[in-house]
Amino acid sequence: MLLGTSAFAAIGMMLSSQPRSPMSFLAHAFTVELVMYYLLVAWIVLSAVALVFKFTHWKTYAQTAPFTKPGVVRALRLGSYVIWAIVAVLVVDRVVLGFASAWATAASATSMPKDMLVQVLYMFQQGKQTYIAGVVTTIELAVFGTVIAFFLAILLVAIRIMEIDRSDNDFTRFLKKVGVGFAKFYSTIVRGTPMLVQGVIIYYLGIAVVSSFGFSITEVNNIWSRFTAGLVVVSLNSTAYMMEVLRGGIESVDMGQMEAARSLGLSQWQAMIKVVFPQGIKFAIPGLSNELVINIKDSSVLSVIGVFDLTFAASTVAGIYYKQLNAYLVAAVAYLIMTAIASWLLGRLSRRLNVKSKPLGSTSDAKPLSLGTEA
Repeated sequence: MLLGTSAFAAIGMMLSSQPRSPMSFLAHAFTVELVMYYLLVAWIVLSAVALVFKFTHWKTYAQTAPFTKPGVVRALRLGSYVIWAIVAVLVVDRVVLGFASAWATAASATSMPKDMLVQVLYMFQQGKQTYIAGVVTTIELAVFGTVIAFFLAILLVAIRIMEIDRSDNDFTRFLKKVGVGFAKFYSTIVRGTPMLVQGVIIYYLGIAVVSSFGFSITEVNNIWSRFTAGLVVVSLNSTAYMMEVLRGGIESVDMGQMEAARSLGLSQWQAMIKVVFPQGIKFAIPGLSNELVINIKDSSVLSVIGVFDLTFAASTVAGIYYKQLNAYLVAAVAYLIMTAIASWLLGRLSRRLNVKSKPLGSTSDAKPLSLGTEA
């Protein structure tokens, strides 16, 4: 209790040493803040004394230390509440009101301010529409790309896990072998190359293909826009990873379920669709949902082909004010907010579906680890 609260006390001392903002309610209460500061110092000194006493009386600390007596423990607990309250007041005064003051200063500024925080807020306010457009594009790429990839992954994983049945004729056996080989090849190529390189290749390959039909440059850009190319890249890239996640979930289903379904007269495909797939997809939900969070972040590489996502928006604002650090700090906060919201929503979805988050194991050709769900 002493050491943990002393860490908060140190934070409070650091906040107290920061300059007050024009909105600070402690600006006219210097004596009060001085008392608060020395209370924080006193707590840290007390914690240091307790720590030294513990080191010098290591074996008999519980019996000899005055800090372990019931009355002292209750007093220290009350004192810790006071310290937390002081730190909370300083957080409101220095952090919350400081940010509000910087926001108001940035809103009233007519040129680039000198303070860095005010600069960041000023650039955000002036380039707000640019940032919003980038955020919307990023969300569209991540959401639509993940949804498209999910359905493509279901198709590919169905091909990937196919096994030759005794009733299959030669042509069916050949198709299954080709399908399994293609799924493995696709997964290896996509997961073995960077998404940035894939984006460049797919974008310019699409331009070359569309141009071969005799369209003009304007028509080519309308048909094969940067956003369309970016969506294709995100979808195809996520498909490979989601396919392996689904494969891990499906192969974690007890083999006895498939055998029981086949014994009831279901074909291999019927058993997979009606029995194995529903359970496997449920097991794979944590990994599948994580792909959305990954796509929110990884879509930033598509700015290299001119997709107007959040990263491209930040570079646009940075090019106007020549303040790259400030512009990308705004983008970083926006990415953090988006991923936090997505993680929270996906966590609620997993709990609603009664899914327990467990590692999916390897996504290589080795058999993945088994998963479990809550009853």
